[in-house]
Amino acid sequence: MAAPSKGSNVFALHGPLAPKDVRWMCERVRFLLESTDHVICDVGALTDPDAGTVDALARMQLTARRLGGTLRIRRACGELRDLLTLSGLSDVLPCDELPLEASGKAEQREQPSGIEEEGDTAEPIS
Repeated sequence: MAAPSKGSNVFALHGPLAPKDVRWMCERVRFLLESTDHVICDVGALTDPDAGTVDALARMQLTARRLGGTLRIRRACGELRDLLTLSGLSDVLPCDELPLEASGKAEQREQPSGIEEEGDTAEPIS
């Protein structure tokens, strides 16, 4: 086994995950950790994440940690992030944020000078 480097390998997942896929995904993490100590799991192409997806990712993280490495999630959709938070695994399965690039200029707007209220004459004030 080669000495782990400080770099990372990217492992991309596609389509919906089936329970039968978990074993080979964990084996893939094991293989990648032979040459590094950090695996990035790109989940941007996953469709319809569910509890099974969260379970598979948690098992991959467990495999990585048992081998002294780590697994980070990249390009997670909002639904997957919500599932990780709801399941209490958002700290165990950290999601890397993609840097957002600003384009164009900020819109210039007038500062509000005050609040104006209109009364409804149909209803009497009591």
